[in-house]
Amino acid sequence: MSAPLLEEYSEIAPSGTVDFLRRLSERVRGRRCVHVSATRAGGGVAEILHRLVPLLEDVGVRAFWEVLPPDEGFATAAKALHNALQGGDKKLDEDLLEIYRAGTRRAARELLINGDMVIIHDPHPAALVDVRPAEGVWVWRCHADVSQPQRRAWAFLRQFIVKYDAAIYSLPRFSQRLPIPQFLIYPSIDPLSDKNRELSEDEVGRILDRLGVPQDKPMLLQVSRFNRFKDPLGVIEAYRIVKKRDDCRLVLVGGGDTDDPEGEAVSAEVHEAASHDPDIHVIELPPEARVEVNALQRAATVVLQKSTREGFGLTVAEAMWKRKPVVGGFAGGITTQIVYDVTGYTVNSVEGAAFRVRQLLADPALRETIGRDAREFVRHNFLITRQLGDVLTLMALLLE
Repeated sequence: MSAPLLEEYSEIAPSGTVDFLRRLSERVRGRRCVHVSATRAGGGVAEILHRLVPLLEDVGVRAFWEVLPPDEGFATAAKALHNALQGGDKKLDEDLLEIYRAGTRRAARELLINGDMVIIHDPHPAALVDVRPAEGVWVWRCHADVSQPQRRAWAFLRQFIVKYDAAIYSLPRFSQRLPIPQFLIYPSIDPLSDKNRELSEDEVGRILDRLGVPQDKPMLLQVSRFNRFKDPLGVIEAYRIVKKRDDCRLVLVGGGDTDDPEGEAVSAEVHEAASHDPDIHVIELPPEARVEVNALQRAATVVLQKSTREGFGLTVAEAMWKRKPVVGGFAGGITTQIVYDVTGYTVNSVEGAAFRVRQLLADPALRETIGRDAREFVRHNFLITRQLGDVLTLMALLLE
């Protein structure tokens, strides 16, 4: 499906948004903006760029999106660095860092990155700044929570980040001391994408039948790649506490990012933990199964995102857009999306998650009120049109 043009958001975004974006874009019309990320598939970064790049083109920016060439060894090393930057336990060794350096050198030979503004997303391609051309503004876009990194991991990455002209973070507390300007831009969801567009009840029912998920009892749902920081095992524990008094079903939808070598091991642990309960459904979906995720979120009674570490966690905004109450971990951008007791609940433990789920299951009126307020909060803060405006503003500021 082709990307919608900006005018198609006029009835969805807050009033006056489209006209404002058209006027703002006049300041950077014809400029060349290049995005570079690890992959085109899986994860929130890829989903945003699939929409943001065409919208930039629609308002007159010459927008491009480059991805790193496939390299299994580099992907493993870069993911280890990414996890260490998020405070993971596994220590980095010099061999992994050398694999990362070598992979970056190979990628630099294959990619031609040249633009008025170049935006490099996350740690994987960060070292490409070493081969930047003399022209253009280079910006590092950090989507991860690097507020409490392993010291060695941040010291290694920082040697590259200081060579950028600016850095962008998703939350203020993610930032680090740097000698370059730093900016705040929340990520966003596209309300017209297959993952978020409206679906009829019949369409939802047909998709759930195909996935083998009955609709005979309340459904708890977590949609997130199988990663330790997403705590899928903790979600199963919370469900088991709830299940003692409330008959319900748990659906865990996962599938690792293409740049996450750990995903297979975590998935095996989740399948084992769920294997003795017919009311736990573990579904691994490919990145392109966006309509299926949409249907599951619309069918859910309560959505969870029980992350212990998180970048921003856009699955929260996705569920809120569909008027669902969300119980999320007190981590990363979840606390920005969930206004406590207004658009959902943040929790710090398995027991806390179970308590809030039980409260929501017992009170349909509370679920309806929270769901309505959650959708409006997303409309004004987390739609792709707002992020488009932020990027245009940053371009105008840094290029002028």
